[in-house]
Amino acid sequence: MSVTRIVVADDQAVVRDGLVTLLGLEADLEVVAEAADGVEAVRAARELRPDVVLMDLRMPLLDGAEATSRILAAVPGTAVLVLTTYADDASIAGALRAGARGYLTKDAGRRQLVAAVRAAASGQATFAPEVGERLVRGFSPASAPTVEGLRERFTALTPREAEVLLHVAAGRTNAEVAARLHLSVPTVKSHINAIFAKLQVRDRSQAVALALAPDRR
Repeated sequence: MSVTRIVVADDQAVVRDGLVTLLGLEADLEVVAEAADGVEAVRAARELRPDVVLMDLRMPLLDGAEATSRILAAVPGTAVLVLTTYADDASIAGALRAGARGYLTKDAGRRQLVAAVRAAASGQATFAPEVGERLVRGFSPASAPTVEGLRERFTALTPREAEVLLHVAAGRTNAEVAARLHLSVPTVKSHINAIFAKLQVRDRSQAVALALAPDRR
């Protein structure tokens, strides 16, 4: 059995202790280091090269978004999963731009958190449902992403791919996208792989960041 190695970064000791205990209950997960600020998180990632860094956003010395960016520049094979109290647009957008592979809020349950860590380690992205929905709702009507708007910005996308991307940006899983569009899950996966290739992104979080970024034309 392969073991996923994790660094837990949070400035609150009681939160770190709880996460270490919770993750330690899983035989395939191992916390290899704790960090109380962003600088420590970057140092631990560089030295230990973990599979996943569980990252808080509001931390002293170096915030979570900047720490994420530095970690991914130094250790591209590490996935960063944000776990934070904050789900405002600026925090989410900053984390996605930095390259975070997933974004959960601290009211996530144990099962959701453990599943998200495993998903991040295997290259998949996980977003709290309220995060994706909040991002989409947070845009003004004039700037909200639409299928037509995505196709204008990303001309290589087909109408169906733009439609799939819009649902992915709303935080929906492959199964949820398949149900809404009356497609099979393998077909949705095929569309998502095509989207990644056409947008030249490596994962779901980067695709979402592009889809939700303001159109600056």
